[in-house]
Amino acid sequence: MHEPLSLKPASWLVAAGRPTAPGEPLNTPLVPASNFILGQEQAYARDSGTPTWEALETIVGGLEGGRALAFASGMAAVAAVFDQLPADAVVVLPDDCYQGVAGLAVAGAQKKRWSVVRLAVEDTDGWIQACAQADLVWLESPSNPLLRVADLEAICAAPRKPGAIVAVDNTFATPLNQQPLKLGATVSIQSATKFIGGHSDLLAGVATTQDEALWQGLRRSRELNGATPGTLEAFLAARGARTLALRLRQAQETALFLAERLAQHPLVSVVRYPGLPSHPAHATARRLLKGYGAVLSFDLRGGAALADAVCQNTRLIRHATSLGGVESTMERRAAIPGQEHLPPSLLRLSVGIEDAEDLWADLEAALQAAAR
Repeated sequence: MHEPLSLKPASWLVAAGRPTAPGEPLNTPLVPASNFILGQEQAYARDSGTPTWEALETIVGGLEGGRALAFASGMAAVAAVFDQLPADAVVVLPDDCYQGVAGLAVAGAQKKRWSVVRLAVEDTDGWIQACAQADLVWLESPSNPLLRVADLEAICAAPRKPGAIVAVDNTFATPLNQQPLKLGATVSIQSATKFIGGHSDLLAGVATTQDEALWQGLRRSRELNGATPGTLEAFLAARGARTLALRLRQAQETALFLAERLAQHPLVSVVRYPGLPSHPAHATARRLLKGYGAVLSFDLRGGAALADAVCQNTRLIRHATSLGGVESTMERRAAIPGQEHLPPSLLRLSVGIEDAEDLWADLEAALQAAAR
């Protein structure tokens, strides 16, 4: 396991995973090597990793409070967790979760690899009961894109089936706002594509656990499936992580500002953001989260056509999918295949680090233009 996090998180982000010997570079460099001279710790990159990957793993592992493994994408990390399941496993998923995870679970169920149960994110009693029977309890909090908040403390502390995995997709919260392993989760997943990398220029994922056997299983899955991160991607993710504390602080302050403004707009019917007192799970979010994150969603009274028009009329906010970058992005999620069950006018907004007033002016102008 990596050394304990003795620094404050913002300092750890800057200091961790760097070379320390005299004469070495300040930053862990790109190491574009597939194999190494035998006798060193690394032998073949797909099996043992590279110093570039390890820098990213050190940064995220220290924040999460466990031992981390970097993957080619967030979904590669997710798939490695599912790869640990026994035959005829029971998988419990939230009714609101990332569509890639839901798609992976459905595909496995169709092949009779496991059965899938869906529960409402807020159904704490249901989750506690599921822990005693499930082989994999998959949690996502806050959830994507309805921003629901689970009582991770109660669920992760519940008695569980021997050998069961309690996994938490921690991408929206980031390790700065929530550390699932400290609550009792088995593994925490980050799509480093999002806030960790933070610049919309890479694909990467990280899985972190305190369970040595699980870590070895995840590493073996990464090796056998070729789910290794690219050298450049790992380097960029580590470099992006250095500024995570600054970016997240700015973005979530602006997200609350925009959520409050949107909640007062006549064209907006509902705003989903855990930082609003009107959010159904605001009390749970206040208790468990150190910050409310930089993603919100809201519904428009004019339906899908109005929502599409708003996306087309913003100039500063980019009409794009994904999230967690320095630039603000927005999309109508029900327009995405597999997301048709969502409210048709729901817009998911990932707030970047632009000026808050400029973002509001852009949103307000787009709402006015779309309503004409």
